[in-house]
Amino acid sequence: MSAPQHRNTLDVYIREARLADQSALNRICLLTGDAGQSAEPLHKFGELVGTVYADPYVALPTTWGFVMVDPAKDDAVVGYILGTHDTRAFERHAQEEWWPRVRAKYAYPAEENEGVMAADIRFVNILHNPSHAAQAQVDYSPAHMHIDILPEYQRRGWGRKLIGRAVEHLREKHGLKRLWLGIDPRNEAARRFYERLGYKELQGAPAGTLGLEFADLR
Repeated sequence: MSAPQHRNTLDVYIREARLADQSALNRICLLTGDAGQSAEPLHKFGELVGTVYADPYVALPTTWGFVMVDPAKDDAVVGYILGTHDTRAFERHAQEEWWPRVRAKYAYPAEENEGVMAADIRFVNILHNPSHAAQAQVDYSPAHMHIDILPEYQRRGWGRKLIGRAVEHLREKHGLKRLWLGIDPRNEAARRFYERLGYKELQGAPAGTLGLEFADLR
Protein backbone atom coordinates (compact mmCIF):
# COMPACT_ATOMS: atom_id res chain seq x y z
CA MET A 1 0.00 0.00 0.00
CA SER A 2 1.39 3.39 -0.94
CA ALA A 3 1.87 6.09 1.67
CA PRO A 4 -0.96 8.64 1.97
CA GLN A 5 -0.48 11.73 -0.15
CA HIS A 6 -0.12 14.97 1.81
CA ARG A 7 -2.54 17.65 0.71
CA ASN A 8 -2.28 21.41 0.93
CA THR A 9 -3.74 22.20 4.35
CA LEU A 10 -3.22 25.97 4.38
CA ASP A 11 -6.96 26.66 4.50
CA VAL A 12 -7.69 24.18 7.28
CA TYR A 13 -8.73 25.91 10.49
CA ILE A 14 -9.49 25.05 14.12
CA ARG A 15 -12.78 25.70 15.89
CA GLU A 16 -14.54 24.44 19.00
CA ALA A 17 -16.06 20.98 18.79
CA ARG A 18 -19.85 20.68 18.70
CA LEU A 19 -22.37 17.95 19.42
CA ALA A 20 -23.14 17.93 15.69
CA ASP A 21 -19.53 16.79 15.07
CA GLN A 22 -20.13 13.51 16.87
CA SER A 23 -20.40 11.27 13.80
CA ALA A 24 -17.24 12.76 12.28
CA LEU A 25 -15.32 12.36 15.53
CA ASN A 26 -16.48 8.76 15.78
CA ARG A 27 -15.31 8.02 12.24
CA ILE A 28 -11.88 9.60 12.76
CA CYS A 29 -11.49 7.62 15.98
CA LEU A 30 -12.10 4.38 14.06
CA LEU A 31 -9.74 5.31 11.22
CA THR A 32 -6.88 5.88 13.69
CA GLY A 33 -7.95 3.40 16.37
CA ASP A 34 -5.39 0.63 15.92
CA ALA A 35 -2.21 2.21 17.30
CA GLY A 36 -2.60 5.03 14.79
CA GLN A 37 -3.79 2.82 11.93
CA SER A 38 -7.34 2.10 10.80
CA ALA A 39 -9.24 -0.24 13.10
CA GLU A 40 -11.98 -0.89 10.50
CA PRO A 41 -10.87 -4.48 9.77
CA LEU A 42 -11.00 -5.34 13.48
CA HIS A 43 -14.65 -4.45 14.07
CA LYS A 44 -18.14 -5.49 13.09
CA PHE A 45 -19.41 -2.56 15.16
CA GLY A 46 -16.90 0.12 14.21
CA GLU A 47 -18.74 2.88 16.06
CA LEU A 48 -17.72 1.35 19.38
CA VAL A 49 -14.24 2.89 19.33
CA GLY A 50 -15.57 6.44 19.16
CA THR A 51 -18.39 5.63 21.54
CA VAL A 52 -15.73 5.11 24.20
CA TYR A 53 -13.00 7.56 23.25
CA ALA A 54 -14.63 10.44 21.33
CA ASP A 55 -18.41 10.86 21.49
CA PRO A 56 -18.79 11.50 25.24
CA TYR A 57 -16.42 14.47 25.05
CA VAL A 58 -19.01 16.49 23.15
CA ALA A 59 -22.01 15.08 25.02
CA LEU A 60 -21.14 15.46 28.71
CA PRO A 61 -20.38 18.33 31.11
CA THR A 62 -16.81 19.23 32.16
CA THR A 63 -15.53 18.47 28.65
CA TRP A 64 -13.83 20.57 25.99
CA GLY A 65 -12.83 19.96 22.40
CA PHE A 66 -11.41 21.52 19.25
CA VAL A 67 -11.59 20.23 15.69
CA MET A 68 -9.72 20.76 12.43
CA VAL A 69 -12.01 21.70 9.55
CA ASP A 70 -11.13 21.50 5.84
CA PRO A 71 -13.11 23.99 3.71
CA ALA A 72 -11.96 22.15 0.58
CA LYS A 73 -13.95 19.12 1.74
CA ASP A 74 -17.24 20.91 2.47
CA ASP A 75 -16.04 21.87 5.95
CA ALA A 76 -15.39 18.26 6.90
CA VAL A 77 -13.87 17.61 10.31
CA VAL A 78 -10.49 15.97 9.71
CA GLY A 79 -8.92 15.94 13.17
CA TYR A 80 -9.66 16.70 16.79
CA ILE A 81 -8.41 17.14 20.32
CA LEU A 82 -10.90 16.31 23.07
CA GLY A 83 -10.71 16.15 26.82
CA THR A 84 -12.01 17.12 30.21
CA HIS A 85 -10.80 19.62 32.77
CA ASP A 86 -12.10 17.38 35.59
CA THR A 87 -11.54 13.67 35.03
CA ARG A 88 -13.37 12.48 38.15
CA ALA A 89 -16.43 14.60 37.34
CA PHE A 90 -16.32 13.30 33.76
CA GLU A 91 -16.29 9.73 35.05
CA ARG A 92 -19.31 10.42 37.27
CA HIS A 93 -21.29 11.97 34.45
CA ALA A 94 -20.37 9.11 32.14
CA GLN A 95 -21.49 6.58 34.72
CA GLU A 96 -24.85 8.29 35.15
CA GLU A 97 -25.59 9.65 31.69
CA TRP A 98 -23.45 8.01 29.00
CA TRP A 99 -22.68 4.35 29.64
CA PRO A 100 -26.30 3.35 30.41
CA ARG A 101 -27.47 4.97 27.17
CA VAL A 102 -24.90 3.42 24.84
CA ARG A 103 -24.62 -0.03 26.42
CA ALA A 104 -28.32 -0.58 25.76
CA LYS A 105 -27.53 -0.82 22.02
CA TYR A 106 -25.49 -4.02 22.40
CA ALA A 107 -26.23 -7.42 23.87
CA TYR A 108 -24.34 -8.45 26.97
CA PRO A 109 -22.40 -10.71 27.36
CA ALA A 110 -20.72 -9.26 24.28
CA GLU A 111 -20.40 -12.64 22.57
CA GLU A 112 -24.17 -12.65 22.03
CA ASN A 113 -23.98 -9.89 19.39
CA GLU A 114 -24.28 -11.39 15.92
CA GLY A 115 -21.02 -11.23 13.96
CA VAL A 116 -19.10 -9.81 16.90
CA MET A 117 -15.31 -9.72 16.59
CA ALA A 118 -12.68 -9.85 19.33
CA ALA A 119 -12.14 -6.08 19.29
CA ASP A 120 -15.89 -5.51 19.57
CA ILE A 121 -16.04 -7.78 22.61
CA ARG A 122 -13.37 -5.69 24.31
CA PHE A 123 -15.27 -2.47 23.74
CA VAL A 124 -18.69 -3.82 24.73
CA ASN A 125 -17.05 -5.00 27.95
CA ILE A 126 -15.73 -1.46 28.48
CA LEU A 127 -19.27 -0.11 28.13
CA HIS A 128 -20.40 -2.40 30.94
CA ASN A 129 -17.25 -2.16 33.04
CA PRO A 130 -15.72 1.25 32.30
CA SER A 131 -12.24 1.91 33.59
CA HIS A 132 -11.31 4.82 35.82
CA ALA A 133 -8.23 6.98 35.78
CA ALA A 134 -5.51 5.94 38.21
CA GLN A 135 -5.05 8.22 41.18
CA ALA A 136 -1.50 9.01 40.05
CA GLN A 137 -2.91 10.41 36.82
CA VAL A 138 -5.48 12.61 38.55
CA ASP A 139 -2.95 13.73 41.16
CA TYR A 140 -0.77 15.00 38.34
CA SER A 141 -3.66 16.89 36.73
CA PRO A 142 -7.45 16.70 36.70
CA ALA A 143 -7.31 17.26 32.92
CA HIS A 144 -6.75 14.60 30.29
CA MET A 145 -6.95 14.60 26.49
CA HIS A 146 -7.35 12.51 23.33
CA ILE A 147 -6.12 13.60 19.90
CA ASP A 148 -6.58 12.04 16.46
CA ILE A 149 -5.87 13.40 12.99
CA LEU A 150 -6.61 11.69 9.67
CA PRO A 151 -3.40 10.34 8.08
CA GLU A 152 -3.35 12.71 5.12
CA TYR A 153 -3.28 15.69 7.50
CA GLN A 154 -0.54 14.36 9.76
CA ARG A 155 3.06 15.59 9.85
CA ARG A 156 1.93 19.08 8.88
CA GLY A 157 2.11 20.75 12.31
CA TRP A 158 -1.57 20.36 13.14
CA GLY A 159 -1.02 18.16 16.16
CA ARG A 160 1.08 20.88 17.79
CA LYS A 161 -1.53 23.50 16.92
CA LEU A 162 -4.38 21.47 18.41
CA ILE A 163 -2.45 20.83 21.61
CA GLY A 164 -1.50 24.49 21.82
CA ARG A 165 -5.17 25.47 21.54
CA ALA A 166 -6.11 23.00 24.29
CA VAL A 167 -3.34 24.28 26.55
CA GLU A 168 -4.51 27.85 26.02
CA HIS A 169 -8.08 26.85 26.91
CA LEU A 170 -7.13 24.93 30.06
CA ARG A 171 -4.79 27.65 31.26
CA GLU A 172 -7.16 30.58 30.64
CA LYS A 173 -10.53 28.98 31.45
CA HIS A 174 -9.58 26.61 34.25
CA GLY A 175 -6.28 27.87 35.65
CA LEU A 176 -4.50 24.57 35.00
CA LYS A 177 -0.81 24.03 34.38
CA ARG A 178 -0.71 20.37 33.30
CA LEU A 179 -2.58 17.63 31.48
CA TRP A 180 -2.02 13.97 30.69
CA LEU A 181 -2.94 11.35 28.13
CA GLY A 182 -2.58 7.63 27.64
CA ILE A 183 -1.10 6.11 24.49
CA ASP A 184 -1.11 2.60 23.09
CA PRO A 185 2.34 1.19 24.04
CA ARG A 186 2.62 -0.15 20.47
CA ASN A 187 2.44 3.34 18.98
CA GLU A 188 6.07 4.40 19.07
CA ALA A 189 5.51 7.15 16.49
CA ALA A 190 2.97 8.79 18.80
CA ARG A 191 5.35 8.56 21.74
CA ARG A 192 8.12 10.25 19.78
CA PHE A 193 5.72 12.99 18.67
CA TYR A 194 4.61 13.77 22.22
CA GLU A 195 8.11 13.66 23.60
CA ARG A 196 9.27 16.18 20.99
CA LEU A 197 6.56 18.53 22.26
CA GLY A 198 7.66 18.20 25.88
CA TYR A 199 5.55 15.35 27.26
CA LYS A 200 7.22 13.03 29.75
CA GLU A 201 6.45 9.59 31.12
CA LEU A 202 4.36 9.95 34.26
CA GLN A 203 6.06 8.00 37.03
CA GLY A 204 3.77 5.84 39.15
CA ALA A 205 0.97 5.95 36.56
CA PRO A 206 -0.13 3.15 34.22
CA ALA A 207 2.23 2.36 31.33
CA GLY A 208 1.75 4.70 28.40
CA THR A 209 0.73 7.71 30.51
CA LEU A 210 2.47 10.90 29.40
CA GLY A 211 2.16 14.23 31.19
CA LEU A 212 2.71 17.74 29.90
CA GLU A 213 3.74 20.75 31.97
CA PHE A 214 2.33 23.63 29.94
CA ALA A 215 5.53 25.62 30.50
CA ASP A 216 7.44 22.82 28.73
CA LEU A 217 5.38 22.80 25.53
CA ARG A 218 7.69 23.19 22.56
